[in-house]
Amino acid sequence: MRQVELGTTGLEVTEFFFGGAAIGGIGSAPSRVGLGMTTDEALERLDEAHEVGIRVLDTANSFAGGQSERVIGRWREERERGDVLVSTKVGNVVERGQDGISLAADHIERQLALSRSRLGTVDLYLTHASDSRTPLEETLTAFAAAIDSGQIKAFGCSNLSVHEAEAWLLAADRAGLPRPGWVQNEFSLVSRAGERDLLPLLAGEGVGFVAYSPLAGGVLTDRFLAADLESLPQPPAGSRLAVAPAMYAAAFTLQNLERVASVERIARECDVSIAALALAWLRQHPLVTATVVSPRRTKQWDAVTEALGTDLDDDLAERIAAVFA
Repeated sequence: MRQVELGTTGLEVTEFFFGGAAIGGIGSAPSRVGLGMTTDEALERLDEAHEVGIRVLDTANSFAGGQSERVIGRWREERERGDVLVSTKVGNVVERGQDGISLAADHIERQLALSRSRLGTVDLYLTHASDSRTPLEETLTAFAAAIDSGQIKAFGCSNLSVHEAEAWLLAADRAGLPRPGWVQNEFSLVSRAGERDLLPLLAGEGVGFVAYSPLAGGVLTDRFLAADLESLPQPPAGSRLAVAPAMYAAAFTLQNLERVASVERIARECDVSIAALALAWLRQHPLVTATVVSPRRTKQWDAVTEALGTDLDDDLAERIAAVFA
């Protein structure tokens, strides 16, 4: 597994991160707590991630009400893994009385302390979403103070539009404060928002880009190849598509399933699975720094290991992308 530079942070990260959004629940919604991996399952997946070579663990303070952070912290302590970087997020509603996304300085201070107590350390710190009520300079100052005090190594932003990214960079430069080192957004063959504007902007400014949801909740797999595509098939019980349909509504369409069936022929030519081809395409993408993967079962690591052994030339990558244009 390659080590890559994370923007201008001065840090090197592995080209795949392990995502903890399914530990104890599915994402941040309280209604989905308990629907994700059990603690024992998560500890096994974390062991497997380390065996594969992953050295960055990605989570958020809001995932399963903090359970994701607690399990990752337990794993780090029990396994004594000092060679991993821990990334978490702040901003989502987690406090009593909080009425929306908060990136206020006092909220960041409280939540960073809580995340550090659960995880043991926070190396990479991300905004989870945008906060229109808090001045960017206040948030930037809070992150700069966390770096100066040694509480974090670097910070970035998640779920940004191109205009929001421009605003963050301008605010940092005007205030003489550190810039966000990377942006972490949803990105895959079926979800390429920002490919024409956001990603080129980040690359030009030396800001890294980390893709999450690379398989679109299972759309980019062979799961639906045998389905009758005259109507949208029923997702398997317990899958992300079944448990959190709103999260994947834009990706889980008949048109995209037809495209997946088309790209399956290319996957056969490469002697890999559709999921592996989708991950290999992200590895090859010149504007993608790293990709967050979140296997819930041991068998699902096969796609990651296949992708690591699959090098796509530019022509093949363009051919794959053209299917989903």
